[in-house]
Amino acid sequence: MESGRVRKQRQVLILFLLSGVAQAGWGLRRYFVMEETESGSFVADLAKDLELGMGELAARGARVASEDNEPRLQLDLQTGKLILNEKLDREQLCGPTEPCVMHFQVLLNKPLEVFRAELLVGDINDHSPEFSEREMILKILENSPPGTVFPLKKAQDLDVGNNNVQNYNIGSNSHFHISTIKRGDGRKYPELVLDKELDHEEQSEFRLTLTALDGGSPPRSGTTQIRVLVLDVNDNAPQFEQILYEVQVPENSPIGSLVVKVSARDLDAGANGQITYSLFYSSQEIGKTFELNSLSGEIRLIKMLDFETISSYELDIEASDGGGLSGKCSVSIKVLDVNDNSPELTISSFTSPIPENSPETEVALFRTRDRDSGENGRTVCSIQDDVPFTLKPSVENFYRLVTEGALDRETRAQYNITITVTDLGTPRLKTEHSIIILVSDVNDNTPAFTQTSYTLLVRENNQPALHIGSVSATDRDSGTNAQITYSLLPNQDPHLPLASLVSINADNGQLFALRALDFEALQSFEFRVGATDQGSPALSSQALVRVVVLDDNDNSPFVLYPMQNASAPCTELVPRAAEQGYLVTKVVAVDGDSGQNAWLSYQLLKATEPGVFGVWAHNGEVRTARLLSERDAARHRLVVLVKDNGEPPLSASVTLHVLLVDGFSQPYLPLPEVAPERAQGDSLTVYLVIALASVSSLFLFSVLVFVVVRLCRRSESAPLGVYSVPEGHFPGHLVDVSGTGTLSQSYQYEVCLKGDSESNEFRFLKPIFPNILRQDSGRKLEDIPTLQNNLGI
Repeated sequence: MESGRVRKQRQVLILFLLSGVAQAGWGLRRYFVMEETESGSFVADLAKDLELGMGELAARGARVASEDNEPRLQLDLQTGKLILNEKLDREQLCGPTEPCVMHFQVLLNKPLEVFRAELLVGDINDHSPEFSEREMILKILENSPPGTVFPLKKAQDLDVGNNNVQNYNIGSNSHFHISTIKRGDGRKYPELVLDKELDHEEQSEFRLTLTALDGGSPPRSGTTQIRVLVLDVNDNAPQFEQILYEVQVPENSPIGSLVVKVSARDLDAGANGQITYSLFYSSQEIGKTFELNSLSGEIRLIKMLDFETISSYELDIEASDGGGLSGKCSVSIKVLDVNDNSPELTISSFTSPIPENSPETEVALFRTRDRDSGENGRTVCSIQDDVPFTLKPSVENFYRLVTEGALDRETRAQYNITITVTDLGTPRLKTEHSIIILVSDVNDNTPAFTQTSYTLLVRENNQPALHIGSVSATDRDSGTNAQITYSLLPNQDPHLPLASLVSINADNGQLFALRALDFEALQSFEFRVGATDQGSPALSSQALVRVVVLDDNDNSPFVLYPMQNASAPCTELVPRAAEQGYLVTKVVAVDGDSGQNAWLSYQLLKATEPGVFGVWAHNGEVRTARLLSERDAARHRLVVLVKDNGEPPLSASVTLHVLLVDGFSQPYLPLPEVAPERAQGDSLTVYLVIALASVSSLFLFSVLVFVVVRLCRRSESAPLGVYSVPEGHFPGHLVDVSGTGTLSQSYQYEVCLKGDSESNEFRFLKPIFPNILRQDSGRKLEDIPTLQNNLGI
């Protein structure tokens, strides 16, 4: 890793070391087992060798990993014993290699430790020697001197050591014996030694039985026939240019490539000088791999080489002439390694998911290997740069993938880690292995409301348990950490009975009104709701909810004047000389609702004589609709309807009693009940005559009293005072009293009281003309009770 770079490099160079590397307190342990040992057999007591307790192996997740990932060994975590998982065949495992060593590792987690060990597989004598040919033909010149040695093809035994071929012999005869020769590679070859001169004419052919014996107990053997042909004299035997040919062949050489060309010459002429080449000894593997041209001596490939399987070959070539003489040479072929094996990666342990708040944590333990040699077998291991993970080398070729610190599941819930192993060969080969690491959630996020405050509109007079709205919160966590429960928080206003007003669904945040709301009693209220997750520890947040009650038209207009619950009905006096539009009285009403639900309109619902009086729709003023005449009845009963502008509209009615008088000197006559329609005409005539007589007799007196009173009123206007209410034009729309009892229009009236009356008995009421009415335009409806008291209402 280059320290000068800002960007972190995650590459680690690994070398496959062939020498043992011992852990502290643990050397390289070697165990031994014979091949063909039954499955389940005891191999070693690892718990004892590792100095660990019985339960500690299981607690630390001990396991056995072999180089080729084959489960040939098994570790009993309860007893700590290493046992065979299958029968082992040494020949299949190691072939001719001796000793046969199977490397394996003992892996312990928490903390991570790796112990190296080797299992030596001993050979048993389970293979007999075998000759590649059932019969060998040997041609010997009759003039060959005694002591001449003739090499023979050796027998092949798959066993090794003493169980391999140890000796050769032939049956008793008078001319030959067998000599066993051991070469430098440890293999033993038979040679036929001539003991006595041959005579072609005496005996031209010998048949011998060659026996190969191994060193097993009991020994095994194999036989072949040797046919010796005695030839006439041939003066010159073929001779190779080189006794030993050494060549190097890259393992990726194509089929048909020329490996080497051997060459021999014979000084004889004719048939004795014609040379043919053959493989003197050919194992099954050599025969499948190489082909020898018998005429040219060229050796070519007929099968692809594999350095990792066989790194060298030894061939014995024989050149024979037509006269039966032959010469021999050896060809040593060394296979050169090329970078034809990609690195291998084996995951030994893997942990997923990982809690997001975990500190540096081991995620995976893996091993790398490259079957090539030299630089071709050296590797570089790396992962991508944009992930919060790093590689840490462990013992030998083991690596640990660990987190760099705590993760954040809400930022990224899973990581796809690509582990790349690249060798240093030419060209470079690489292997990529991807693992998906999941990040598990911890409760580290507080629920968040979609709004900091909510405003809910509810129409009054709602049904109980009405759904009035919802609050909603989200939690970036997952699972139970994101399951939210809603609740009403304690209200800080002790006068607000929140528990009887609203409730909340704890699961979905829906709010319900527990009882009908009354706009006139409570127009709005506020409270807080909480959202709590199900994590441990639980996290919560809160939001403000404001409930606004909307007005319904649930209040009928209420008539303030004239009062309907008085003990005696109020009677309005109207002079018969009144002009058209004369103000008789004003109906004053209020509405407890608001907005357009409180806009009032007035209309004359019923009258004793229609057409005499009219009501202004906007302000409730009752005026004369025309000039009065003597023929108009003296008593009138008017029913005025007051109606609001709600939907549907509500209304109230008020009854007015109006008395037509000729002058204000006429005494106040209480208005009796309206005579029934069945009243007789003569009774009415009597009353009319009496009334007319009374008016005529008192006319002069009335005029005098009227003049005196007017003069008194003018002189005493200051002490008596004038009760006035400002008047103005009413616009052409409805009246809004806003539920407060305040009139939107004001009026002035002149009140005449009897100066000598202790009770200030009401005698006269009439409107003052506009030039007087405009003086006090700012008076409010709250003065109405005072006005009513002064008027005696």
